[in-house]
Amino acid sequence: MRINFKNVDKNFGLIDALKDISFDINSGDFVFLFGPSGSGKSTIIKLILSQLQPSAGQIKIGSYDLATTNKKDIDALRKKIGIIFQDYQLINDKSLEENIALNMDIAGFPSQQIPGKIDEVIKKVNLSSRRFLYPSQLSGGELQRAALARALSTDPKIILADEPTGNLDQKNSWNLVNLLKDINQKQHCTVLMATHDVEIVRSMGKKIIYLQDGRIVKNLKLK
Repeated sequence: MRINFKNVDKNFGLIDALKDISFDINSGDFVFLFGPSGSGKSTIIKLILSQLQPSAGQIKIGSYDLATTNKKDIDALRKKIGIIFQDYQLINDKSLEENIALNMDIAGFPSQQIPGKIDEVIKKVNLSSRRFLYPSQLSGGELQRAALARALSTDPKIILADEPTGNLDQKNSWNLVNLLKDINQKQHCTVLMATHDVEIVRSMGKKIIYLQDGRIVKNLKLK
């Protein structure tokens, strides 16, 4: 699913969080949203999810123009987007299996399809032996893979990853990034990953949208 921003601004009072942001992400692309903390990465992700509205400009996700799309269609669009966060956002009093099942139930999946899909996504992220454990019983790397399994459970067309390696060590960071790469290649799922990790961005050889102070930096040189 394609993502298009055209001359997008986002202001919070007198603060310009984003200024004149334009980019195209084609269906099936893997793209890094790169920049330091406070550069506007999370704001872009919230705009894609319609959690925020732009102050100016146009945002299109697939065939949806977010400025003219009604609430019912926004809800339908969100079901096509999987998201993983730096802080996992798993429900603590539910097991890994129950977290995934709840996500699928909210998305409107038929109940008879849920057990098979849980088996599939848990296996994909190598957590079959952890499916009945609770978040407090999982390591950081396992928690982030659990969050990825939850995101995959609804067969998303887009995966948004907001600083997903921020709380992980180097080994688990690369495990997660390689999983995202594999999913992107095999399922042709569009992946947009926000990060400030120079080493990951440099090593992957993917398209980069480089943000600084709410603007896209045209000439990218990673140090």
